[in-house]
Amino acid sequence: MKIHSSERPTVDVIAELDAAAFGRPAAGWRRKLYVIIFESDTRAGLLFDQALLVAILASVTVVMLDSVTSVSTRYHLFLARLEWFFTGLFTLEYVARLICVERPRRYARSFYGVIDLVSVLPTYLAIFLPQLHALIDVRVLRMLRVFRILKLTQYLAEYQLLAAALRNSRRKIAVFLSAVLMIVVTLGTVMYVLEGPANGFTSIPLSVYWAITTMTTVGFGDITPQTDFGRLVASIMMLMGWGVLAVPTGIVTAEMTSQRLRPIDSRACSTCGADEHAADARFCRACGASLER
Repeated sequence: MKIHSSERPTVDVIAELDAAAFGRPAAGWRRKLYVIIFESDTRAGLLFDQALLVAILASVTVVMLDSVTSVSTRYHLFLARLEWFFTGLFTLEYVARLICVERPRRYARSFYGVIDLVSVLPTYLAIFLPQLHALIDVRVLRMLRVFRILKLTQYLAEYQLLAAALRNSRRKIAVFLSAVLMIVVTLGTVMYVLEGPANGFTSIPLSVYWAITTMTTVGFGDITPQTDFGRLVASIMMLMGWGVLAVPTGIVTAEMTSQRLRPIDSRACSTCGADEHAADARFCRACGASLER
């Protein structure tokens, strides 16, 4: 299986990559269970994923309703039973995923595997630490599977391009944020000297907070300069704020452009068959296997 430059990854391709990563059973009931749980291009798999997403939304809704005092007072016992029902359902689903793959440890350490586990742990941990109950809302992260159902995985290449651009821009963005930090600290201190406690600038940290809200063009208005010099500094910071918002966008855009122009290696992965790797890539972009030189 190869992904050619003129094609986008489809659901079938993604399913093949999952099979290579986690191991698809050759035959038997585990193979049938794998097809239902991991492959949404079949009718049974599509219905399973749709039912799972509905259950996730329902369980998150239950937790949110239980946090409303008026609702919790009247229906707490009913909502608690519903929550345990959903927890049991998701626990069975997680166990089924581990059973139907050839490499359960690899799935457990994968992104979705960790999310699946984290989505059921809070309910059990809440028995001993009740304050953790609200963490059940992390189940909403599992809604990321909606990309498979809606076949949006055809845009996987664009997601990878954006992630690579952000990763390669991190040093430039870090330097830029350091410069912004120095500016807001300096001008915040200047405002503390110009305005002083009499005009609401009671400390340097509070003045820096004002400088940040002004520089980012948020402007809550809880603290405002009263002197002419203070308003001049505030005006300068407002104008600088436009540039502050534009610079990170330009950095990431330039990196995305360079990613597009970067030479692509034609080596195909011997494990899953994926190609179009970066020229300096040592591992497969799809399954993580080592690439042959």
